[in-house]
Amino acid sequence: MSMITENVAQIRSRIAAAARAAGRDPADIRLCAATKMNDSAAVREAIAAGVDCCGENRVQELVKKLDEHAYDGAPVHFIGALQRNKVRQVVGQVDVIESVDRRELLADINAEAAKRGIVQDILLEINAGGEKQKSGFLLKEFPRIVEEMADYPAVRVRGLMTVPPIGRKKGDNCRYFQKIRRIAVDITAQKYDNIFMDFLSMGMTDDFEDAIACGSTMVRIGTAIFGPRNYAPVKSD
Repeated sequence: MSMITENVAQIRSRIAAAARAAGRDPADIRLCAATKMNDSAAVREAIAAGVDCCGENRVQELVKKLDEHAYDGAPVHFIGALQRNKVRQVVGQVDVIESVDRRELLADINAEAAKRGIVQDILLEINAGGEKQKSGFLLKEFPRIVEEMADYPAVRVRGLMTVPPIGRKKGDNCRYFQKIRRIAVDITAQKYDNIFMDFLSMGMTDDFEDAIACGSTMVRIGTAIFGPRNYAPVKSD
């Protein structure tokens, strides 16, 4: 058994244990492999090992790996910071854009999707900790964003995503995850036409078990699957 295959199995086991401890069905938790800085061969191996989707952080890597058919057999999510001038390279190429963090980007995605005659699935990114150095809609402005979504008919909100502050110990980020969960519950109760809460993308290698305990439905795991990242350029097959 390869390292990646073994790691995916271990993560699945930990996901299942965390879900059961929270009284949840492990099948309700999606495992997204964060594939940043990993080549196409590693991505294919993770898909073969049974991850539910792949999450790419960089447009350049996304385009390259799409050309190499690295993601064949799994949905692709864009999970990194998306520059407005690169929207056209992402819209219609991925199943979900998770990192929609500002109105200008939302408008650009809507315009590009409308031009292509598609509806692009997205997640709205929330800056749960209110950190100045991080992207995402602030909690205080989020209710207005939800009300404005009717102005963007070429996008469909499938849920929420967050990257909380770095925790020093287990449980530190639970309060942020719980906030996002409460927002999702409130939005669901409102029954908006183009807003669904299918995905609560919360939790990474260091805190995914806490995120599951707080209601996450998708965890984004990179290091625990692929090992420490190699910041050398990604090689072609």
